[in-house]
Amino acid sequence: MQVRLPHLMQACPQCARSNRVPLERLGDAGRCGACGAQLAPVDEPLEVDARAFEAIVDGSELPILVDFWAAWCGPCRAAAPHVAQAARTTAGSALVLKVDTDAEPELAARFGVQGIPNFVVLERGRVVRQQAGLVDARTLQSWLARR
Repeated sequence: MQVRLPHLMQACPQCARSNRVPLERLGDAGRCGACGAQLAPVDEPLEVDARAFEAIVDGSELPILVDFWAAWCGPCRAAAPHVAQAARTTAGSALVLKVDTDAEPELAARFGVQGIPNFVVLERGRVVRQQAGLVDARTLQSWLARR
């Protein structure tokens, strides 16, 4: 799912209407503005640019897993299902962001990314873990569980 500032659009599972979700509320459950059905917290990796990255990191109380990747990278493509699994499993307690290093080289450089995939765990905007290379969903989830 791609993020467009200043909010994310989330479809209601009941009525399919689009609902605006403020970036600082991505980890919260909500209610559909049209039918009142419950909206689950974001449970998939969010593809972000540098501007959305800053807004989400600055506004989130939740730990954030960042997957620095590129479309041409075979190990990055192999990591994608693991990253998606981690997002589903940690929905409501963590957020998962994807940063395309080709589209956002300055952001990758800021985190010292020299090899991809490269995973960074942030808590309140600070790096608490960083590792390059392919890892499985269980490992990603364990990084987010340690607080």
